[in-house]
Amino acid sequence: MAELIIGIVVALLAVVLVLRTVRIVPQARASNVERLGRYLRTLEPGLNIVIPFIDRPRQLIDLREQVVSFQPNSVITEDNLVVHIDTVLYFQVTDPRAAAYEIQNYIQAIEQLTVTTLRNVIGALDLEKTLTSREHINSILRGVLDEASGKWGIRVNRVELKAIEPPASIKESMEKQMRAEREKRAAILNAEGQRQSRILTAEGDRQAAILRAEGQAKAIDTVFDAIHRNDPDPKLLAYQYLQMLPELAKGPGNTFWVIPSEVTTALQNVTKAFTGETTPATPSIPPIPPIPPIPSIPPPPIPSGNGHNPEIPRT
Repeated sequence: MAELIIGIVVALLAVVLVLRTVRIVPQARASNVERLGRYLRTLEPGLNIVIPFIDRPRQLIDLREQVVSFQPNSVITEDNLVVHIDTVLYFQVTDPRAAAYEIQNYIQAIEQLTVTTLRNVIGALDLEKTLTSREHINSILRGVLDEASGKWGIRVNRVELKAIEPPASIKESMEKQMRAEREKRAAILNAEGQRQSRILTAEGDRQAAILRAEGQAKAIDTVFDAIHRNDPDPKLLAYQYLQMLPELAKGPGNTFWVIPSEVTTALQNVTKAFTGETTPATPSIPPIPPIPPIPSIPPPPIPSGNGHNPEIPRT
């Protein structure tokens, strides 16, 4: 019975010894080994052998790129405005020994370094430049953090400003400004559209008037060419003139219209065309009688030298 107990104890010690001797490190992980309290080496991924009870492997360190999102931090701009900035950090452990022994908590150290660097950078910019210079701020942050965290075995790959929150009053003023700017652009575009529309309409009217005038000129030229080429007689012209008279009277406002004197001549030409007369009929006008001469009126009698009428007796 005692031998069985001794055998079980030995087996258990052997299992514990094997477990303390063999260390399996996963891929993209690393572990520092201390021998009697001092750093000895870094275990690589895979199967590793250590001396039990003498070598002590420490906690595994992740060698993959890590993403850390920090809490919003209050930063004062150059124009004395308080903004809240959220940052996102992408970093990777390149030296497990330095990450474990050069600093106590590298994530907390990177966060505090990011806050102080942000305050230095944002303090030299006003609010407008802060909102429009994210790439510039990111490059400055990445350069400062990469330089400071190099001795910690950390490589900062990227720093992003996730959000920049100005004060509520500033946000309201910015919204009003943006609304006014949008209304201004809309009014300018509307006025420009109306101006362009009027220009195009006027240009179209001008082209239409030119084309219409050219068409009328060509039509008149064609009509006159046809008239001169066919050499019409006065009868045909008189007949065409009579056909146009009813068209002149079709207007709704033509309640009174005057027939010109040429209508009589046109009627006479039409009459001659249908009766075969050669000379137009002229009405006989009676001769005007001569005006009799005006009889002469004798001058009045001249009074005598005494100034009295001789026919009147003197008293």
